[in-house]
Amino acid sequence: MTETENKPRISPVVVLAVGVIAISFSSIFIRLAQDEAVPSLVIATWRTLLAGLILFPFALTRRSHELRAMSATDWGLALLSGGMLGLHFGSWISSLEFTSITSSTVLVATSPLWVGLASPFVLNEALSRSLKVGIALAIAGSVVIGLGDVVVWRNGRLAFDFVVTEVNNPMWGNFLALVGAWSAAIYLLIGRKLRRSMSLLTYTAVVYGAAGVALLVTTLFSGLPIFGYAPIVYLLFVLMTLFPQLIGHSSFNWALGFLPAAYVSVA
Repeated sequence: MTETENKPRISPVVVLAVGVIAISFSSIFIRLAQDEAVPSLVIATWRTLLAGLILFPFALTRRSHELRAMSATDWGLALLSGGMLGLHFGSWISSLEFTSITSSTVLVATSPLWVGLASPFVLNEALSRSLKVGIALAIAGSVVIGLGDVVVWRNGRLAFDFVVTEVNNPMWGNFLALVGAWSAAIYLLIGRKLRRSMSLLTYTAVVYGAAGVALLVTTLFSGLPIFGYAPIVYLLFVLMTLFPQLIGHSSFNWALGFLPAAYVSVA
C-alpha cells in the first residue's frame, strides 16, 4: 500500500515547508564547491548519484514487489523523470558559469509557470484562482529578486546599474537556466502522475539513481574528473545529498502524492 492510498498523517504543507528550508541550502553548498574549482557537472553527478546509491538498496529490500510490479510505462516515465532531474541540475548549475546569478535565478524560477500551463492538459488538473495568483506571485517575486542586483536608488530616482562581469557566453547561460526550468517542470509533472500509485521510496530511488547515472555518463564523456578533490569537497557532496536532495527534493516528491504539481512547483 502506498502513501497516496492513505490520508497523510502530516500536513503536506508542513512537509513542503521542511523541503523548502532543506533545499535552500543547495546554492550555498554549490557555491562553496565551485569555489574549490569543482566543475558544475561533477557537483550535480555526486549529488544525485549518492542519493540513488543510498536509497536503492532500501528499495530493493523493502519495495522489491513494487519494483517488479512496475509496468514498462511506469519504468519509462520514472527513467524520463530521472533524466529530467539530471538535466535540471546539469543545466541550471552550469548556467552559473556563463551568466549572472540574477539572470539564472529569474529564468530557472519560471518553472511554476510551465507546470501551471501544462497541468490542465497533462494531468487534467484545473488551476484554482488562488493557485493562478500564487504562480503569478512566484514569477513576480523571482523577477524582483533578480532586479535587486541591478536596480539602485540614485539621485532621488531608480536607475539600472549593470555591472560587466567576465562571463563566457551570457546568452548560452540564460538558455541553460531556461532549460533548467523546463526540465524541472517535466520532472514535477511526471512525479505527480507516478506518485499517485507509487511509494516515495520506490519513486525516489529510481529517479535519483537514473539522474545520477545519466549525469555520470555525461561527466565522463566530458572528460571531467570525478575524484581528486580536497576533502572538504566530499563533505559538501554528502551535505548536498542529505539536505537539499534526500530531505528537500524527497519532501517535494512526497507532497506530489497529495497536492497538485503546480502547488508544489510554486513552493
